Amino acid sequence: MEKKELRRYIVIAILAIAVCFIVQNFAMFTKIISAACGALYPLALGAVMAYIINIIMKWFEVHYFPKKDTKFITASRRPVCLVLSLLSVAAILALVLNIIVPEIINAVKLISLKLPPLFNDIKAFIIKKLGEYPELQEQAIKIFNEFDFKELDWASLTEKVSDFLQNGVFSFISSAVGFVGALLSTATNYVLAFIFAIYLLLRKTKLQKDFNRVQRAYFSDTFNRKFAHVLKTAHECFRNFFVGQFVEAIILGSLCFIGMTILKLPYAAMSGTLVGVTALIPIVGAFLGAGISAFIIMTENPMQALIFIIFLIILQQFEGNIIYPKVVGDSIGLPGIWVLAAVTVGGGLFGIIGMLIGVPLAATVYKLTFDVLESREKKLGIPVPVIIEKKHEKKIKKSRLKTPPKVSKK
Repeated sequence: MEKKELRRYIVIAILAIAVCFIVQNFAMFTKIISAACGALYPLALGAVMAYIINIIMKWFEVHYFPKKDTKFITASRRPVCLVLSLLSVAAILALVLNIIVPEIINAVKLISLKLPPLFNDIKAFIIKKLGEYPELQEQAIKIFNEFDFKELDWASLTEKVSDFLQNGVFSFISSAVGFVGALLSTATNYVLAFIFAIYLLLRKTKLQKDFNRVQRAYFSDTFNRKFAHVLKTAHECFRNFFVGQFVEAIILGSLCFIGMTILKLPYAAMSGTLVGVTALIPIVGAFLGAGISAFIIMTENPMQALIFIIFLIILQQFEGNIIYPKVVGDSIGLPGIWVLAAVTVGGGLFGIIGMLIGVPLAATVYKLTFDVLESREKKLGIPVPVIIEKKHEKKIKKSRLKTPPKVSKK
């Protein structure tokens, strides 16, 4: 028996033993995995933060005195661009919150002022309509009187409050302590993630060099080429998706604000900002922002809320058929049906974060799968489909247009 075969059998035996051990101790194994995921969560979150901030940071690095290579410029480029990137993100968040939060507070105040009169009008309307049915009218009056503050039995209410304070105070305190503990844990995770993201951004060049050294030392050139192709495809999909979604959200929010201003609808700034922010989530985001905005507008005028819904449906059709293909286009290269599937699965597993990451992740898998399929078809001599050939021809034409013509030395 050759050494290669013996080594392969040993690896198979070790894998079989490991699988049997995991199956027999599955509960303990899941606890270990969950504990490891909890410990690594701040680092993973920091890596995601660093990747998103790095997109902005690269733009500043390109435009930070590009024609000067002095020691001061070279040494200050990374920290200055990092600070400018963080300030840009903070300014965007502050602007969004400054537009949305005050309008929502005003809407809540308006709702609190309009609800009691609205409740009284509904009460009078129901009692009037039930005048033809005296028995139902009497029952309705009794039900409404139970919720009348003037008819409340304050003695029994005081007893209920005292019983709650005696019996429920300990459970309330334990719940409050648990909530504070969870809040502190979440805050700690975000602080650690932010610090880790800053470290990654400041040391990204050194980390990349170290990673390349490990690759060259421990892996073959074939594996390194394939792995580099996977990373390049994933980076292109994620970068194009985030940049495209951000630009598309700004355009959609601006058009929503302009249209609402022309139609003289209330809460134009808040609705435009909310629709733009929620539009970062593919497919369902803009509808979520539209629902919240329509509810707030309805507190002012129900007819204007209906006009807003009709306007936003038209705007969504315009955005989906004209703006989105022009801005995002085929940058992620994922058909609509797979976008919907990625949003559904990602949202079901990881919520809003899953919706954001699911689409570029699915696009990466989709592109890599078709790359493998095309290479396999070429090896087998199977002709490439006409649609794929046209895409390749377009890419070749674009690359020819981008490359400058060769100038002769004569």
